Amino acid sequence: MRYLHTMLRVRNLEAALDFYCGKLGLQETMRRDDEKGRYTLIFLAAPGDHDVIEKSLAHGRPGPLVELTYNWDGDEDYGEARHFGHLAFEVDDIYATCEALMKAGITINRPPRDGQMAFVRSPDCQSIELLQKGDPLPRQEPWASMPNTGHW
Repeated sequence: MRYLHTMLRVRNLEAALDFYCGKLGLQETMRRDDEKGRYTLIFLAAPGDHDVIEKSLAHGRPGPLVELTYNWDGDEDYGEARHFGHLAFEVDDIYATCEALMKAGITINRPPRDGQMAFVRSPDCQSIELLQKGDPLPRQEPWASMPNTGHW
């Protein structure tokens, strides 16, 4: 058994792509529009996963990926999807990543007070965990004293 992807339903495809690609840095690897089913599937990869994905094709299916599903006619309310849990991404510098996300207008729901972990939310309210690569970074301000905002 091997992990392939996590599927997330999104209400606004442009907002979701802006968040996942424009702000988080994922890259689109494949897109499929289904006229009959009236939906679009977009598969995204973390920049550091392209070699792993390429090797996974030897097994027939690519992975690890995030699959965004956009239903063209759907005005369905998916709620906050708290039962879903979260996606997790390892980052080279958690402070720099959170700073860039804040400058891009993303709320840091759980700041990286410990130099190791933070949470943000997508436009569709999915929780995204950011984890520092390697050892935690030394605690620093403003992160060390920043309170939580909302929930994740």
